[in-house]
Amino acid sequence: MSNKSERNNHEKRMKLVLASILAAGCLFASGCNAPAPSGSTSGSSTTVGVIMTGSSHDSGYNEAVADAAANLKKMSGVSVITAEQIPETNAVTDTMQQMADQGATIIFATSYGYFKYALAFAKKHPDITVLHQGGYQDGTFPANFGTYWGAAYEPVALGGMAAGKATKTNKLGFVYAFPIAQSIANIDAFQLGAAMTNPDAKTYLVNTSSWCDPVKQKEAVNALSAQGVDVFSQHQDCQTTVIQTAKAKNAKVVGYHYDASELAGSSWLTGSAWNWTPVMKSIVTTIKQGKFKGSKYNANWIGTFANGDNPLELASFGSSVDSGTRSAIKTEQKKLSEKGASVFTGPIYCQDGTELVKAGEVATYEDVNNFSCLVKGVVGTLPSTSD
Repeated sequence: MSNKSERNNHEKRMKLVLASILAAGCLFASGCNAPAPSGSTSGSSTTVGVIMTGSSHDSGYNEAVADAAANLKKMSGVSVITAEQIPETNAVTDTMQQMADQGATIIFATSYGYFKYALAFAKKHPDITVLHQGGYQDGTFPANFGTYWGAAYEPVALGGMAAGKATKTNKLGFVYAFPIAQSIANIDAFQLGAAMTNPDAKTYLVNTSSWCDPVKQKEAVNALSAQGVDVFSQHQDCQTTVIQTAKAKNAKVVGYHYDASELAGSSWLTGSAWNWTPVMKSIVTTIKQGKFKGSKYNANWIGTFANGDNPLELASFGSSVDSGTRSAIKTEQKKLSEKGASVFTGPIYCQDGTELVKAGEVATYEDVNNFSCLVKGVVGTLPSTSD
């Protein structure tokens, strides 16, 4: 073998060794979780990073994000780096930096608790556009930052209609993680929707203080079932345990985040499923065209039924949902698609009887984002803090 060949082989072996060392080091680096590049980053390709707080196979929030990331890879001139199971700590900052080091110029930080880290990173890296997925935030944003979300409570209320019609005990269960604005709005909307089809229905709460804790989820469903709850919904990132435990109790399920009808089988009523692909593709295109600064995405972007762009869609119906209920839900969805319509149209009252929304008034998204009470018909209280 020639000296030249030997040198080439030696260089190849050293590159492989170096790659192995870097990969191994990544396993031990704080918050790394081995975000691996997918697709070429050479030439004029734009590299996009997508960070998830949980598993991309959770039949819930993170799987919906992973589906969108896979679709971004199909865009011309776009490559994608993904990282999953990154906690809502400085670990996300480390992961964003790793993605930037790999050439990412657009980063989607897709968990509610990523906000302060994503905003700080954007301020320190003006050449990288950072998007936070998680809802309305106060304050002004730098030219390379924005948040995006959907009026989730719209399809959640429709799911509540199915739950109210299906219950035989008039007791609905709602398992949620934290008493943040999104969760409060969803709980309230679910109860309001249930009351539309069953004025006697009540929604019983259990708080898990975790986005995904299967042990706590199972305990919550068992506890609610013991109280007579026969229809369950939730605001958790992962929904497999809630669905499987409810199914074992012969209870019905209204899903959230992802269409898990196959998992739930005959227990499935309907639910809400994120379709992030359209908005994420639109954001990437806007950035690639150099039009992000001052755009609708360089702010608090909220998709709604009325605008025809709510990324949270009504999921499929289960076999036990009769035609009359399906028709009523579709009719309400059409009403909510009209300009000025809202789930939160007064009069609406809090548990203690105080007026939340006055008669004839319609709460704006900003109003809803500041709700701090549970509506009449909800059984349970909110923890004093989201920590």
